Amino acid sequence: MSDNIDDFDLPKINENVNLEYGVFLEVQEECSVVIEPEHLQAQAFLNLEQKFTYNEIMRHVNNDIPGVFFIDGPGGTRNTFLYKALLANIRSCGHIALATASSGVVANNMPGGRTAHSRFKLPINLKNNSVCKISRQSGITQLLWTAKVIIWDKASMAKRHALEAVVRTMKDITGVMLPFGGKIMVLGGDFKQVLLIVRHGTRAQSVNSSI
Repeated sequence: MSDNIDDFDLPKINENVNLEYGVFLEVQEECSVVIEPEHLQAQAFLNLEQKFTYNEIMRHVNNDIPGVFFIDGPGGTRNTFLYKALLANIRSCGHIALATASSGVVANNMPGGRTAHSRFKLPINLKNNSVCKISRQSGITQLLWTAKVIIWDKASMAKRHALEAVVRTMKDITGVMLPFGGKIMVLGGDFKQVLLIVRHGTRAQSVNSSI
């Protein structure tokens, strides 16, 4: 008789699962993001508009109210400062808050930040009916289902099809037919600063591809 486990018709082990605790590594990684003390205190240094936005988003968080926000972020408005305050305070309450961005450089400016394509497993060739390339039993599915808030900076750079793919996927994961599956979604960007680029596209095509 063979001593090699590969010779037996057994289910494959999901290497992304921590067998000791039954928690996916993606969730563990998010729960282990370090919360910087200065980010926790950042809310005290927000300007009036930022404080209003911060308080409104936290009201949704504390009362489990679904909502989609878009934060207009022209250069110099310190929106990243606002995002860091939100991420730190939401995470300090024991919730999972995901930080994503359309640009890798921008994503690196947020604690635990990932690009939107990496976080949501967006297909490279997006179409009108695209969905994210994740399975129901995956760690990323558990992470998205558990997340209290998702921040997507520089969303103005993303194709409309990318956001629509995330909307479809989140609805499928949560079973809630509200935008983004009823999650609290914070989109940011500046259409005047960084607009979506369509190669060899007309103005009409660029507008049609934008969110």
